[in-house]
Amino acid sequence: MPVTLLTGFLGAGKTTLLNRILESPDFHDTALIINEFGLVPVDHDLVRQGRERPVVTTTGCICCTAGSDLRSSLGDLLSGRRDGSLPPFSRVIVETTGLADPAPILNSLIPGGMRALSLRDHAVARAFRLSSVIAVVDVEGIGAVLDAHPESLRQIAFADHAVLTRTDVAPAGDWPDRLRAINPALRLHDAAAADFDPACLMTPGSYSAFGKGEGAEAWLTAGPAHDHGTGGHFHDLNRHGDVRAIPLTRDEPVDLGALRRFLAELTAAPGNGLLRIKGLVAVRDDPASPALVHAVQHRLYPVARLEGWPGGQAGTRLVVIGTHLDAAAIRRDFDALSDRRQPFRLAAWLRGGS
Repeated sequence: MPVTLLTGFLGAGKTTLLNRILESPDFHDTALIINEFGLVPVDHDLVRQGRERPVVTTTGCICCTAGSDLRSSLGDLLSGRRDGSLPPFSRVIVETTGLADPAPILNSLIPGGMRALSLRDHAVARAFRLSSVIAVVDVEGIGAVLDAHPESLRQIAFADHAVLTRTDVAPAGDWPDRLRAINPALRLHDAAAADFDPACLMTPGSYSAFGKGEGAEAWLTAGPAHDHGTGGHFHDLNRHGDVRAIPLTRDEPVDLGALRRFLAELTAAPGNGLLRIKGLVAVRDDPASPALVHAVQHRLYPVARLEGWPGGQAGTRLVVIGTHLDAAAIRRDFDALSDRRQPFRLAAWLRGGS
């Protein structure tokens, strides 16, 4: 069964592309593994999962053996398919966290890679094959990302396809040539092009690192491109090298204007190394319609409103990701948004709740 790996740095547009793929009836029988950085999952709320689509959500670094285990997730899907507890599926898409080094992930899926350690691993190796790797590249921010985060270079170097995003607001310039200099075998696609069909990314095949970026095959035998700073012991799921995730959760709704000011100040603050803000926030004017928050580095997008809480799970869940964040100050400022004199009763704010 084919497995497609969807990579790309934080905020590049992986979930948007995934939703475009899943819109096609041809891919209704697709199982998803969504790997998220940090202990509070958010991305799975933003994917159009559908009632009959199996979804496994993992937290932590999927490219680190101390974090989430891709083989375990595939094993769970395989067991559910066989015992009937999950609906049938014909393919799997793995959406990695934007900080994932693809080399260890590929090693767990390709023949001759990481050796099987259990009967489950052998069953997964027989049932699944890595079909292709897709890297999503934000042309507006990729230059700074490549300079600071070696994982992003490897994401491009190992990819079969690169999907360019933000080309509708920023010219691609010479990035097509520069990306092919990293990986001569790369097939480039413009997500904003009128003739772009995401289905072309899902053609079944068998992945090979041969002909990819210089050093790609050697990277498969090396360690991850990042240092978790754990000394080989406990892995903090809210840390990845010098990048930190700050989860913000709250039951009480907040004032929309105050939320916008909080986000504006956070994204405008110089020197905080902000990489990403994403999540859902309960807003006082209509807590049943959560505010969708989205920021990439210091680019803050307008707050959008959803019709209801995904999966009926009401409650604010926001993640701030960066390298030099003052966690205590961020939590203090966020806590100040809540009016605790007015308790938030979750069930009462669900659509159709009482």
